Amino acid sequence: MSAPTDQPAAVRRVGSADEFWATARRHLVRYARSDFSPALIERAAGSYVFDSDGRAILDFTSGQMSGLLGHSHPAIVESVTQSIATLDHLFSWMLSRPVVDLAAALAGTLPPELSKVLLLSTGGESNEAAIKMAKLYTGGYEVVAFDQSYHGVTHASSAATYGVSRTGYGPVAPGNIVVPTPNAYRPLFTRDGRHDWQAELDHAFTMVDRQSTGSLAAFIAEPVLSTGGVIDLPPGYLAALKQKCAERGMLLILDEAQTGLCRTGDWYAFQRDGVTPDILTLSKTLGAGLPLSAVITGEEIEARCHERGFYFATTHVSDPLPAAVGLTVIDVLTQGAYDRTARRLGDRLHRGLLELKDRHEHIGDVRGRGLLQGIEFVTDRDTKEPAGDFGAAVTDACFRLGLHLNIVQFPGSSSILRLAPPLTITDTELDRGLDLLDQALTAATTA
Repeated sequence: MSAPTDQPAAVRRVGSADEFWATARRHLVRYARSDFSPALIERAAGSYVFDSDGRAILDFTSGQMSGLLGHSHPAIVESVTQSIATLDHLFSWMLSRPVVDLAAALAGTLPPELSKVLLLSTGGESNEAAIKMAKLYTGGYEVVAFDQSYHGVTHASSAATYGVSRTGYGPVAPGNIVVPTPNAYRPLFTRDGRHDWQAELDHAFTMVDRQSTGSLAAFIAEPVLSTGGVIDLPPGYLAALKQKCAERGMLLILDEAQTGLCRTGDWYAFQRDGVTPDILTLSKTLGAGLPLSAVITGEEIEARCHERGFYFATTHVSDPLPAAVGLTVIDVLTQGAYDRTARRLGDRLHRGLLELKDRHEHIGDVRGRGLLQGIEFVTDRDTKEPAGDFGAAVTDACFRLGLHLNIVQFPGSSSILRLAPPLTITDTELDRGLDLLDQALTAATTA
């Protein structure tokens, strides 16, 4: 094919909303089964996004679960403004103060066993690096994950993801093993009418041992499976899981993309259980809406991986601008004691959701921690049959009323409404969101 002879026309911006949507349909690749949001978003501030009609939409998803400090937080705006004018992007082997300062700040929020930091861009990328580290350190290649897991869309991270369909993409990386997610609302093992997670975990690792070729490298998990349906690992499970890993010489990787940095009421969700992972990955909340992620491990793992030639030099590794933003996030969270804020607001949100459950029969379960909560819709509370269509109707009604929520529409979790408002939300805004959700539930029930 010959090269085009005409020079491209000068860049122009689309005008009317109709022209915007026509241009979007003409040029954008659709990257999910669901369609794009029906609103053209023009700006965002605090807990709200504003569409082209000037309508304020209360954002109970914090963007893509990432805007931990809301939209256009003054400290973030100042950090970006200063950084873009001084240090934005560098050659990957060059270091800058924001990178080293953020690494030290992150280590200061964590147990001493986690002191080595690698700064990257996305959650999938951080999990990719963590899995490569685990394989290099252990010499194994097998990776175990929950059947409702979601860890990213890159090679190794998607191979350890079972919460979305794999149909049509061909084989994934060899050595991936799946085990049941410990879901207290839908338990596979019970004793005296209660979820017997210990028996479930024992059975899971019996199956791991039968599938393994003797080359186990890691177990990767979220302490609260967010995309998988806001499923909180039972108290005690994480410690028992780490013991299972230690017995087999495999590492425990905890993915705190959505739970890290105060969202659950602790700085890190694993702190509730007093368990320290071998490798921790952070993303979403670390950049407060900007692309920033981290892999954090200990000195021994870092040293052995380095000796064996660990390589993950991406184009945006150790970039100074996002690192400066991450440092600002840590500072704002520390100065504002936002772990306590998340606990207080999380309790308020949970009480409000339980009150809605008392009034709306379609709510089968309310669960989560801090400002990461979920409600599961069912057609009948006795049978617990999922009510995916009802959940979609509630989501649509919320948006029409001015509230943005996320219904998880993946296999096995198609009827869970996920709520993750920013930590900077006010009591009044939180109560307004609950009121709008109440109205939407009523509208969907009577439709």
